[in-house]
Amino acid sequence: MSSADNDAFEQTHHQSLSDPEKFWRSAAEEIHWTKKPNKILDTSESPHGKWFVDGELNTCYNALDRHVEAGRGEHDALIYDSPVTNTIKKYSFAELLEQTSRFAGVLRSAGVEKGDRVIIYMPMIPETVIAMLACARIGAIHGVVFGGFAANELAVRIDDAEPKLIVTATCGIEVNRVIPYMPLLNGAIDIASHKPSSVIVFARPEADAELIAGRDIDWCEAMAMAEPVECVPLKATDPLYILYTSGTTGIPKGVVRDNGGHAVALNWTMKAIYNVEAGDVYWAASDVGWVVGHSYIVYGPLLKGCTTILFEGKPVGTPDAGVFWRVIAEHKVKSLFTAPTAFRAIKKEDPDAELLKQHDLSNFEILFLAGERTDPDTLHWAEDKLGRPVIDHWWQTETGWSIAANCMGLGMLPVKAGSPTKAAPGWQLDVLDENCNPLPSGEVGALCGKLPMPPGSMLTLWNAPDRFVESYFAEFPGYYKTADAGFIDEDGYVFVMSRTDDIINVAGHRLSTGGMEEVLTGHPDVAECAVIGVADQLKGQLPVGFLVLKAGVLKESEEIVAECVQRVREQIGPVAAFKQAAVVARLPKTRSGKILRGTMQKIADNEAYRMPATIDDPIILDEIDEALQGLGLSKARD
Repeated sequence: MSSADNDAFEQTHHQSLSDPEKFWRSAAEEIHWTKKPNKILDTSESPHGKWFVDGELNTCYNALDRHVEAGRGEHDALIYDSPVTNTIKKYSFAELLEQTSRFAGVLRSAGVEKGDRVIIYMPMIPETVIAMLACARIGAIHGVVFGGFAANELAVRIDDAEPKLIVTATCGIEVNRVIPYMPLLNGAIDIASHKPSSVIVFARPEADAELIAGRDIDWCEAMAMAEPVECVPLKATDPLYILYTSGTTGIPKGVVRDNGGHAVALNWTMKAIYNVEAGDVYWAASDVGWVVGHSYIVYGPLLKGCTTILFEGKPVGTPDAGVFWRVIAEHKVKSLFTAPTAFRAIKKEDPDAELLKQHDLSNFEILFLAGERTDPDTLHWAEDKLGRPVIDHWWQTETGWSIAANCMGLGMLPVKAGSPTKAAPGWQLDVLDENCNPLPSGEVGALCGKLPMPPGSMLTLWNAPDRFVESYFAEFPGYYKTADAGFIDEDGYVFVMSRTDDIINVAGHRLSTGGMEEVLTGHPDVAECAVIGVADQLKGQLPVGFLVLKAGVLKESEEIVAECVQRVREQIGPVAAFKQAAVVARLPKTRSGKILRGTMQKIADNEAYRMPATIDDPIILDEIDEALQGLGLSKARD
């Protein structure tokens, strides 16, 4: 890194904080407005501020129409790559615009208008993207619910959003099974108090479904008869979407994203953070049910004019641990964004990256990781095997884009393993104690963002303005509470150690489970791990580890556990009181790859817990319970 790189980042960050209105007014010049904003920031009503309040625009127009009108209609906008169906299909900007404007006509003919809600309960297929963009086109507020969600969880979201219409498909496809959606959807509608007027069903050849007369509409039949519609001008502060994220009460929070700040921020991030321009191929290997899918499969790349990859598969098993390399090579991907857990899975199956040697990655430049903390072992493995920069960055559903990142378009800063680098432009981060006092460098506390939050952050919570304030702004006045704990070092690098409720108290010592996990994943035989705090009468809490081993490890589990215990003792110290760990075949995760540490802790403490709606496979919790019983830490349950 040159000093110029550091200067460019620091100068940009300083400008974004010293004069945020000037900074974001300049960024807004890249967006097409039907009415340009004069009032850039309004903090009169909300604790975090509203952006571009008197401006008008349309997000779909900015993602599709303007690129076609600029003569880029024949460029690839979307590449659908589905190893589970052996399908690759490309859509130009002109083709995606035609399909989107026609489906907007389908929605309009079904009675959907500006401000109405539409729930999209779909798999990773192009029609999902088309449905999202069509909602944006006419000002309907979409709420994407992860396809295959349980009926009860879907019903909760139906009752909260009160959609006029639901868009679905007949099934989703996993590695080795087909998941029929219609029984789940029908069950959810039966449970829900609110009944949508219509359901639009896209029929996939892998599953049939019987449509309900008078309620259900066949996608293909409706599209054949539909007339395309133009974009509706919207206020910058009009909602674009609702995205439900888990809440500590078990009741999901409907994060509301605006149109104006969202478009400006995401467009800006594509170059500043990911270093891609119009025409580059960008791949976020996530799902549209998560915020990553909203921000960086659909909206961000298309706003910038990039080609985006829609991948229906898994990092391993479709067909093997080389599928990511195949997609990168075949479609000439420049920048990949995925979760650390994906690379841990690849590393576990192919530790020497033999499958990588079969593919030409000459167009590939940068790997970005986010979703949970990137452990140094995975970071170094990816750096070594790829020979490319591997960039950890940190953000949340609520923020919509990075809180901290190595902004590659502003010049790469030195990488520090375990850190997502520095606070991104637009963000002033402080580490606070429980009394809202800033802590010195190196001390662990609550990571909080000074208000106002930058554009693209959540507007509010749907139907819950009081919960919005209470959840995010009440505990630390003048700040956004990230609910993540960590520290900032003397160079300004941010270290996100864990959620604030993952800081455990061992005999009065506040310890980060993330720090212990970092030590454990440094063991040469450990592919991934989780550490939780288990209640202890003497010391308050004691750490317990769960270890998933790399493929082909021959060493006895007891020996590896002993070595891991010794590593923690040597690298963190006896104060950690780390004495117990179990080797398990897999860890319980959400479908986005986040480890369910809180649920594991409740099992260990013999507390009642609610089955997480986003869990990838509920059977894994029984395996964790058995492992805990083997350690004498969980009682056999009925």
